[in-house]
Amino acid sequence: MPKVTIVGAGNVGATAAHIIASKNLADVVLVDVAEGLPQGKALDMMHMRSVEGFTVKVTGSNDYDATADSDVVVITAGIARKPGMTREDLLGVNAGIMRSVISAAVEKSPNAVFICVTNPLDVMTYLAFKESGLPDSRLMGMGGVLDSSRLSFAVCEKLGCDPADVTAWAVGAHGEGMVCWPRFTMVAGQPITELLSAEEVDEVVRRCVKGGAEVVAFLKTGSAYYAPGASIAKMVQAILTDSHEVLSVCAHLTGQYGIDDVYMNVPVRLGRGGVEEVVEFDLNDAELAALRESADSVKAGLKALETL
Repeated sequence: MPKVTIVGAGNVGATAAHIIASKNLADVVLVDVAEGLPQGKALDMMHMRSVEGFTVKVTGSNDYDATADSDVVVITAGIARKPGMTREDLLGVNAGIMRSVISAAVEKSPNAVFICVTNPLDVMTYLAFKESGLPDSRLMGMGGVLDSSRLSFAVCEKLGCDPADVTAWAVGAHGEGMVCWPRFTMVAGQPITELLSAEEVDEVVRRCVKGGAEVVAFLKTGSAYYAPGASIAKMVQAILTDSHEVLSVCAHLTGQYGIDDVYMNVPVRLGRGGVEEVVEFDLNDAELAALRESADSVKAGLKALETL
């Protein structure tokens, strides 16, 4: 049975663990610094095995020894931005957490595929890559699957279509700098640019970009976790089943789209070894310019990281 470690037993990590277990994809180890938290959540999930009918095991630990020889390691550990906290403050705290976590996890599972979820995503994934010494094929971030799912939702809300008929593409930086590709976003094989007016296309794109903030505005405290957890599970499933599925993933660009040495969301083919290839869509000049501008915003975050 494959083994998946999730570092961070908060809402996102626990939700991902639940979905992975419910799909019988792998045994799951929840790891967290908070004593009792991963153990309690893991036990709670095990109590529902007979209800949901899964046979894999979910365990919790405060010790990385329990994570040894994992096939996939998902890093959700980190703090969310709090009132009064600058982006630089968040970057500094989470960079320290990422350095500690990636070192401990790689030591125990040097052959695993690693998925980073900690924000700011693109910068933290790049940091993990540099700190870990892992090949870039086995180190990626989760952001594009989530952003694309929000674009798909917005399209479905506008057109009243079945989500199964929608293929949506949100790429670039995870956050305000993301880029949507309406020309490649399809409903039953037809581009939304042929189904919606230019104003309606702009509306669904805005709803995608603001999707996370929209959730936060309702919750007042905390942020999204169901959709992020499901997006993590989607990537884990593609890796463990060697599906070769093309998904929007925060991957290392080495010249593709004219962008070099940046982690950002682009279409990639996922398989057992991680990122098999970065898939290059045939972009027009405006789409390519938007993607490169998004890459520049990531580079600005990397420069801020260098000053810490």
